[in-house]
This record gives sequence, C-alpha cells and structure tokens, in this order.
Amino acid sequence: MIHLDLNSEPAWLDLGHGVRLHLHPLTTAMMVASRNDPAVAALNEDATDEESALVFAKALARNATLDWEGVGDGDGNVIQITPEGISALLDVWPLFEAFQTKYVAKGLVLDAEKNASAPLPTGSSAGATDIAKPVSTPVKTARKP
Repeated sequence: MIHLDLNSEPAWLDLGHGVRLHLHPLTTAMMVASRNDPAVAALNEDATDEESALVFAKALARNATLDWEGVGDGDGNVIQITPEGISALLDVWPLFEAFQTKYVAKGLVLDAEKNASAPLPTGSSAGATDIAKPVSTPVKTARKP
C-alpha cells in the first residue's frame, strides 16, 4: 500500500548542528527539475556514483530550498541564501548526510517498497542454468532387519 502525504506545504528540515532548511515537498516535478539541472547534465559519463549523488543532491537542494537558519559566514554573521551557499552547505559532510537521509531518501522509498515484493522475472536467477546432475547409479540404503 502506498501512503500518500497530501500536504503540499513547504516544511522545515532540521539537519543538525543548528542548521535548518525550509524546503518545498519532494515531488516528481522537483526530481525532474533537479535531473535537468545544468550541473547534473554536465556530469561525465564516467562519473562515480558518489560524484553523481553529490551533484544531484546539490541540484535538488538548490531547487527545493526556500530559506535557511543557522548558516553564517566565517565571522559568524548570518548570510542570505544563495545557490552557491547551498552547494557550500552540502560540502559539510554531516549536513549532506542529513539532507540525503531525511529528504532525498524519501523520494526513493517507493522504489524500495516496490522492489521488496515485486517478482523478479529478469532477476539474477532468470537465466541460471542447472549445474546439479542426477546421480547415475542408485544410492544403496541399509535395509531394515
């Protein structure tokens, strides 16, 4: 069963360390816009999964973030939100991980749920061949006295 969250209002997401992002809900439109982000499109075909995940997460954050709290410059002065600032924020490992697990992963939950019980007609065993061979001679068993 799919559980729909019909709330389409932006919400605050706590990333820890005093940082919060005010984000649009993660929707299909948001995912499509992020996939079409110039930074994502510019990825080399040989980019690693880690590189791709970072570039996509930054694109998604730039598209989804309306505001932030708890972000300042080197002197501790509050700074205004910018696309470059969002990218720099996600260069901080714990904040990136929190964004990935608390926001991005929600978009992947349905794939995980779908795959959990779906049949695997093209799975790893679909083209498997038998390697077991029948015993050519009958096995002798002990007779009861």
